[in-house]
This record gives sequence, C-alpha cells and structure tokens, in this order.
Amino acid sequence: MKEGQNRAVLIKLIQSLRSKGSWCGETHIQKAAFFLKNLTGVPIDFDFILYKHGPFSFEMRDEINVMRAFDLLDLKAQYPYGPQVVDTDGGKALCERFPKTLAEYEKQIDFIANKLGDKGVVDLERLATAYYVTLEQPDIKDQNARAREIVDLKPHIKPEAARQAVIDVDALIAEVNKQELRAA
Repeated sequence: MKEGQNRAVLIKLIQSLRSKGSWCGETHIQKAAFFLKNLTGVPIDFDFILYKHGPFSFEMRDEINVMRAFDLLDLKAQYPYGPQVVDTDGGKALCERFPKTLAEYEKQIDFIANKLGDKGVVDLERLATAYYVTLEQPDIKDQNARAREIVDLKPHIKPEAARQAVIDVDALIAEVNKQELRAA
C-alpha cells in the first residue's frame, strides 16, 4: 500500500473508532490497526511486535508523529486522562483523495470499529495479546493452552481473563470467516 493510501486508511480507522465511542488514544489505535491488518487482511504497512501492553508497532507510532507534523492528525488533551488522537481538516482532505482505497476496505474498517470501538485499553491488551498468541502458535488449538501462553507472556493477566480473551478472539475469527471479510 502506498504511503498516502496507508495514511488515509489509518485516518479512516481513527474516524470509525471515534464514531463507535472509542477514546482513540494511541493504544486503542495500535490494537485496532493490529486487528485490521492481521484479522481482516487490510495491507496497512506496519509491523507489530509483542511489547509491554500487547502488539505494538513502532513504525505506526513514528507515522502518527509524522502525520501530526503534516497536520493530518492532532492530539486533543483530556485531563486527567491521556490525549486522544483526532483527525484534522488536512486529514479529511487526504481521505477525499483516496475514495477507491477507502471503499475497498470500508467493510473491514467498520467491522473492527464495531467490535473494538467500545473497548478500553485493558480489554484491548488482552484481546490483542490473545490474537497475537493465536497467530504465533497456530498449532495450539486448545483454548486453555493458549490462555496459559498469554499468562506466561503477560503475568498480570488473570487466567480467567486470558481464557475469555481467547474465546472472544476465536469468535472474531469465526465471524470474519463467516462474513468473508478478509481483504483480497
């Protein structure tokens, strides 16, 4: 995906998350983008690693900062909480330049925003880590075994919460497959 398309998809994801009630801090955007790329197959150009609070892309963090410098995104302070990432008029104008790209991935972006928009960072960390483990350990089909892997990687996640995250991720995967939402 070309740079402008990549940026337009990221802005559209942020707009969609906000429309579904997301706080849209960087963590929300990171986890949603991780699912957008890996679960629905939208070819955004970010690589993710498992980091402190689940999958994280340093490339995406850099890109968000570049997009802020180009006035495509901005931060909105919300004391006493962390800042929200918001689009700008420049961001909206960029999206208007890529209508075909945004139409091509609209269903995937809407699906991710609908499923994750109301989640807080704690829930997103659990879900994204569960999906990361599912991707990295494809031979482990047993939900309890994957939950144990999550707890091994993230000891602050309780076993019951890890198991529920695995169940929720399996449901997301099944829904994507049933609705044939994987991008071509």
